Formats: sequence, structure tokens, C-alpha cells
Amino acid sequence: MTITAAITATATPGASLISPTDHTLVLIDFQSQMAFATKSIATELLRNNAALISHAAAVFDVPTILTTVAVDSFSGPMFSEITDAFPGEPLLDRTSMNTWEDAAVIDEINRIGKTRIVFAGLWTGVCIVGPVASAIDQGFEAYFISDACGDVSVEAHERAVQRMIQLGAVPMTSVQYLLELQRDWARTETYDAVTGVARKFAGAYGLGITYAKTMFGASEGGH
Repeated sequence: MTITAAITATATPGASLISPTDHTLVLIDFQSQMAFATKSIATELLRNNAALISHAAAVFDVPTILTTVAVDSFSGPMFSEITDAFPGEPLLDRTSMNTWEDAAVIDEINRIGKTRIVFAGLWTGVCIVGPVASAIDQGFEAYFISDACGDVSVEAHERAVQRMIQLGAVPMTSVQYLLELQRDWARTETYDAVTGVARKFAGAYGLGITYAKTMFGASEGGH
């Protein structure tokens, strides 16, 4: 007979859940030329989700790296929905398709000093797989926001997602990212900002918040 030790539950979050202070967000190649060829997700939804995670990170002061490829000579400017969330933040322009092979980006990764990295950008199968695989190989934890990534076809995006999961990366969605940062509606210092981001960018969920607040004065957690 096998005797199993009793397990005691505690009111504490799982270690795999992200928090505002435990990761760096890296936003890669959200640029016009890259978006033109993206077919796995509608451009307007991609821009919306990119805006959602950017403003979420800004609310929580998540250290964020913005990087582009050939910004002046080929790919064009980064989405304003992202740069508006980070006024004055420098754009690290690269020649390499793999962000992890760019010395300036790696200097910034090391300066920030987080071992958990969350990635999003274009295209999934090239510019996201490359740094995800490289980060994991060097001992970092890698997460990626799948609905804030896109590729030249659904097939290309999905195979890239499968490949990253097989390597050990953790997929997330944009609304999940926002709510995992908040995690408790009793955190009143960010409550208004988070629901504001949700109302503006979180689709039907945001519409529901607007409706409930307007019609009933409702709020999560009784605020």
C-alpha cells in the first residue's frame, strides 16, 4: 500500500504565472512592410492586440524593448499604437532577422536582467521563432503572445507556434497578458487603468465593461 503525503493548498499564485516585475516584454518588427504580407490574422486585429499588450505593459511599468528591422530603408515605421504607449522609448533597429543575434538588443536584455522574456511581433515563423529558440537555448524562460503575432499564412503561423511549444515556450493571448498582470481586482492602484485598456482594446470584453459600468455602475471586486 502506497501512502501519499497530504497536500496543503495555499492562496499563492503558481510560479509560471507572469507578474509585472518578473519579465521583459520584447516587441519585434510591428512595421508596415511586415504587416502587408501578414495573412494569418486580420491587420486591424493585429494592430489592436499589439496596442492592448503595449498599453498593458505601460500601465504596469514592464521593462519593454522595441525593435525594428530596416526601419528607414525597407520595413517602415513601427505601429503608432505601440510607440504611443512608450513615448520616448528608443527603437533598436537591426539588420538581423533573429533579434537575439543583435548586440544592442542583447545589451538591453542583460541590462534589464530578467530571465523570463515575453515576445510578440512579425513574422511568427522567422522573427519570433528565432529569438525564442535562442533565448531558451541560453537558459531563459520564453513566453509568446500568439494573437499578437502573425505570419504570411495560417499554416506558417501555426507551425511556428507548434515549434516554439515543442522547444518549451509558453503561449499566451493578449487579453490573458493584461489580466495576468492585474490578477486581482483588489489591486486598486491599477484597476482604473486596466479596465480602461480593456474597454478600449479588449473587444467584446471591453464592451461588456462599458455596458456594465454605464447601465449599473458595476465593477469587478466591488470597486
